[in-house]
Amino acid sequence: MTIGVLALVGVTPERVAALTAAGYAVREGKTYANRRDAVREAADTVRAVLTNGRGGLSGDEMALLPNLEIVCTGSAGYEAVDLDTARRRGIAVANCPDTNASAVADSAMMLLMAATRHLLQADRFVRAGGWQEQWRVDTPTISGKRLGILGLGTIGNRIAHRAARGFDMEIGYHNRKAVTGSSYRYFASLIELATWADFLICAAPGGTGTRHLVNADVLAALGPQGYLVNIGRGTVVDTQALIDALRSKRMAGAGLDVLDGEPSVPPLLPELLQCDNVVVTPHVAGRAPEARTAATAMILSNLNAYFAGKPLLSPVSFTG
Repeated sequence: MTIGVLALVGVTPERVAALTAAGYAVREGKTYANRRDAVREAADTVRAVLTNGRGGLSGDEMALLPNLEIVCTGSAGYEAVDLDTARRRGIAVANCPDTNASAVADSAMMLLMAATRHLLQADRFVRAGGWQEQWRVDTPTISGKRLGILGLGTIGNRIAHRAARGFDMEIGYHNRKAVTGSSYRYFASLIELATWADFLICAAPGGTGTRHLVNADVLAALGPQGYLVNIGRGTVVDTQALIDALRSKRMAGAGLDVLDGEPSVPPLLPELLQCDNVVVTPHVAGRAPEARTAATAMILSNLNAYFAGKPLLSPVSFTG
């Protein structure tokens, strides 16, 4: 007997094939006119839902799925999954930590270098007919500088490792509390970290607790020579404050893979793109064949374990 799975995020043919081969009947939500219709049509045929951190699964949606037993996010994030409702109904929740951490850390360093070395400006300059003697833009190096990291979790640690080992950077970080055993410098205040750092990379999760942590005051502390990179969640950065700082040259530049307002096209994106000192990618930092393969394997492991009555490989804690 197959087990019904509703995918509320896009799934590759390879992932569908792997799930099908393991005995799951995948219903793809993207084939419906809207998400609500997908959930409503699934009704009592579904025992598992695949989603991601941003899209999650609300309590109202869970109410439409009376036989739902487990929710799996294909990412480390799960901030939009209604954990209170899941706990009350006894619905298990699992995520996929670390499956795309290397890809995201690589992208963070790419965005930092692209922003500091003004890669897009240089490319546009050459395409317009310019060459070496006419280029007058200062492009600082990152080697030997101070890197601040907001969120020293799995991805933050991967970034720190690359920065320290590959670029001889001094690492500082801000979390809610110091990480036990970490050799990096801890700052209890994000303002203090931004004041100390030459560059600030945001690798913090989303949710109400981190919303607009990087505000006008933090950007002012980073200063006119400072650069910001965000590969965590778009909600962590106050986009309007960032635009104001970029326009007024109160900071030097930014590299962004995530923006407030996702998963739709962020409303402030057109205004942001008018700034010539910003590099933006469309929330693809974690996308890589290796990451997809690892996430598929973890999703399958969690589903197989749950329906076999075994402990989940990566359960989400309801107690934080």
